[in-house]
Amino acid sequence: MSVLGYILRTMIEIERENTQATPVMLVGRTESRTAPDSDVLRELASLCETAGFEVVDSLVLTRYDPTPRYGMGAGKAQEIADIAKERGAREIVFDFEITPTQQRNWEKLTELTCLDRQEVIIRIFAARAMTREATLQVELARLEYSLPRLAHAYEALSRQRGGRYGTKGAGETQLELDRRSVMNRIAQIKREIKEVRMDRASRRKRRERIPIPSCAIVGYTNVGKSSLLNALTGAGVLSEDKLFATLDPTTRRYTLPTGRTVLMTDTVGFIRNLPHSLVDAFHATLEEAAFANAVIILLDASDPELLSQYETTKQVLAEVEASDRPSLLVLNKWDLLDEFTRARLKGEFPDAVTMSVRDRLGFDDFARRVDALLAGDEGRYRIPSDRGDLLAWAHREGSVMEVRYEEELMLLRVRASGRLAAALAPFAEEAIDAPRE
Repeated sequence: MSVLGYILRTMIEIERENTQATPVMLVGRTESRTAPDSDVLRELASLCETAGFEVVDSLVLTRYDPTPRYGMGAGKAQEIADIAKERGAREIVFDFEITPTQQRNWEKLTELTCLDRQEVIIRIFAARAMTREATLQVELARLEYSLPRLAHAYEALSRQRGGRYGTKGAGETQLELDRRSVMNRIAQIKREIKEVRMDRASRRKRRERIPIPSCAIVGYTNVGKSSLLNALTGAGVLSEDKLFATLDPTTRRYTLPTGRTVLMTDTVGFIRNLPHSLVDAFHATLEEAAFANAVIILLDASDPELLSQYETTKQVLAEVEASDRPSLLVLNKWDLLDEFTRARLKGEFPDAVTMSVRDRLGFDDFARRVDALLAGDEGRYRIPSDRGDLLAWAHREGSVMEVRYEEELMLLRVRASGRLAAALAPFAEEAIDAPRE
C-alpha cells in the first residue's frame, strides 16, 4: 500500500473506529504559574472528547527549555512518557505544535501514538464532513498536514509488516514517488475546490439578483449558532453540545416582524489557534461571512473565556477579510448568569443584544436590532414618479419611514444600506441640492 493510500484510508477509518474511547494524556504549557491546569487544557480536553478520546491524565509545563529533539528537555520528556505508560494512555496529545521530527522522536521514546492539537482538529473535521465541499477541504488539510510526515507514515507501515522498509536504500525512491503522488492529489483537490468556489459564487450572484439582504452567524465553536438558526427559521441543522458540530454553511430565510426577509447563514465555528492550513482550506466556507451584508457575532455569555473567544472571533474575521462588515454582537445563554455577572457584561458590552436561544428570550430585541442593522443610515430622497421600482425595492430591502407624493416626485425618508443605498444615492436631497461647478 502506498503512503497516499495509507493516509486516505486512515481518514476513512476515523469514522469507523469503535465507540470505545481511546485513553489519552494531555500535555500543555503556559507561562503563568498560577493558572490551574484545568483552565489551560479545558479546550483541548473538549476537542479530545469530541474526537472520541478519554482523558486519563494531563500535565501542564510552566518551566520548559525548548530543544529541537522533543520541544522540551529530555528529562521532562521521559517524565511525561513514564506518566503516560503508568496511566495506561495509548496516545499523547500536545496542546502546542510539534514538528514531524519531534513527533517521530516522541513516538520512539514512548512507543505510543503522539499527535498535536492540529491533528485532533483535523480528525474531528474528517469525522464531521458531510458535503462534497467539506470533504474536499478536510482531505486537503489532512494531506498538507501529512506531507512533511511521510517518512513517519512509512514507519507506521513498516511496523505493520514487522520490518523497517522505507527508511533507507531503495525505499527512498518509493518515498519520493509517494511524495509526488500526495502533491499531485493536493493540486487536484485545489482545482476541485476552485470549481466549488466558482459554483458558490454563481449561486451567490443568483441570490443577489433578488435583492434580499444576508447575515452570517459567526462565533466560537459551540456557542449556539446552529441553535439560533434553528430557532429563527426551523432549519433543522444538527445542534449538539460538541465542538465543530457544524462544518457546512446552511442558509435559510428569516422573516423579520417588519416583513423584511433576511438570508441567515450558519457557519463553521472559530477556535483559538485555528491552524492556518485549516483557515486556508475552509476559506470557501468562511467566505460567507465576507460576502454577507452583516455579521452576527454570537458569544456564550456563560463561558469564563468569553473575552478571549471574542478576540479569536475578531481575529478569524480579519483573516477572511470580513472584519469591515456591519456587525451585531449577541450574548447568548443570558439565563445562566447571576445578576453580578450580567451587570459586569453590560458594562463591557453596552451595545450587545442579550438573549437565551434555549428559552427563546430576547428574540424581539434581536429582530429589531437586526432590522436596524440591515436598514442602514437614514436619508431623504426625491425620486421621479416613474421609478416605482425604487420605491418597491426600498420597501423590500430598506426601512421606509415616510412617503409623500408631489406632481412628478416621490419624497422618501428611508433607512438604506448596501446596494439599495447606492441606487438611491443620486436622488438624495444633499446630492440634488449640492452646487454644481
